[in-house]
Amino acid sequence: MEITPLVWGITIAVTIAFFVYEFFAHVRKPHEPSIGESARWSAFYIGLALLFGVAIGIIPGWGWVYSGEYFAGYLTEKALSIDNLFVFLIVMTGFAVPKKYQQKVLMIGIVIALIMRGAFIAVGAALIENFSWIFYVFGALLLFLAYRQAFSHGESDPANGKFMQFVRRILPVSDEYNGDKLTVKKAGKRFVTPMLLVIVAIGFVDLIFAVDSIPAIYGLTNEAYIVFTANAFALMGLRQLYFLIGGLLERLVYLAQGLAVILAFIGVKLVLHAMHVNELPFINGGEPMLWAPEIPIWFSLLFIAATIIVATVASLAKTRRDDARALATGTPTTTPEQKKEHS
Repeated sequence: MEITPLVWGITIAVTIAFFVYEFFAHVRKPHEPSIGESARWSAFYIGLALLFGVAIGIIPGWGWVYSGEYFAGYLTEKALSIDNLFVFLIVMTGFAVPKKYQQKVLMIGIVIALIMRGAFIAVGAALIENFSWIFYVFGALLLFLAYRQAFSHGESDPANGKFMQFVRRILPVSDEYNGDKLTVKKAGKRFVTPMLLVIVAIGFVDLIFAVDSIPAIYGLTNEAYIVFTANAFALMGLRQLYFLIGGLLERLVYLAQGLAVILAFIGVKLVLHAMHVNELPFINGGEPMLWAPEIPIWFSLLFIAATIIVATVASLAKTRRDDARALATGTPTTTPEQKKEHS
């Protein structure tokens, strides 16, 4: 794709403008958004993302191949972002963040995520431009992450992990929230509030998720512009989506397995591409293995979409059966938030 510095500048400026508007229009005054508000804005951002993908297809010099890469990347990043939301929910439940302050935490967390992913995108683009063997590394990393996603999901509590224990040891922390302030002064001494700890925890989570998401989307496209815009659109509206499907997150019990399948598929795709453009002297004498198949983007798009649909339908079917069984036996089901409230 021919992307001029002007196009990059406009794209980044518009992205920043959306987040600035979000802050002043919705986040600055603490409140819990209604379902209607969340639904309208979620639909708006998803519609905007779809229109942008169509625009890529019809703009001369870009075309529908790049549009397909964008849609595959957007679907992958959106699915990973929803998994990110689940971890955000665990963090805010662990820190007992009041509902009306959760918007601010989410907004800051999403901005941190975009900044970190932007840095990873730049690094990834430089590596791909100069080292074709990096596809082997990305492929192996995604296969490892797929295994971890499938078998280790939900086993740790980011709010009480080793990283947060270290933060608590080096920072004086107050026991109570003080509105949405990050610090408070008590008896002449400055303390950080739990709100700051929440933001630190979410920033750490964002760093981990960036390691998953950037190699994944580079397995679908080599275009840094598509990688950035797919990530930006996936993160836009994520705050509203959190409040819209907050109760649904706990019901997506097979989301981790679905994402593991997607990451493994892209990992295999990357390894095959690395073989196809191989330059490593100790593999096939440094010659490309042209017999290695290149998975077309249309197949990637269909596979990713089908995996998300199957994981969602299977999750809802299982939770419906579990609810029916619990109702029949008189054993109520509880969400992580309810368990926190009861404790």
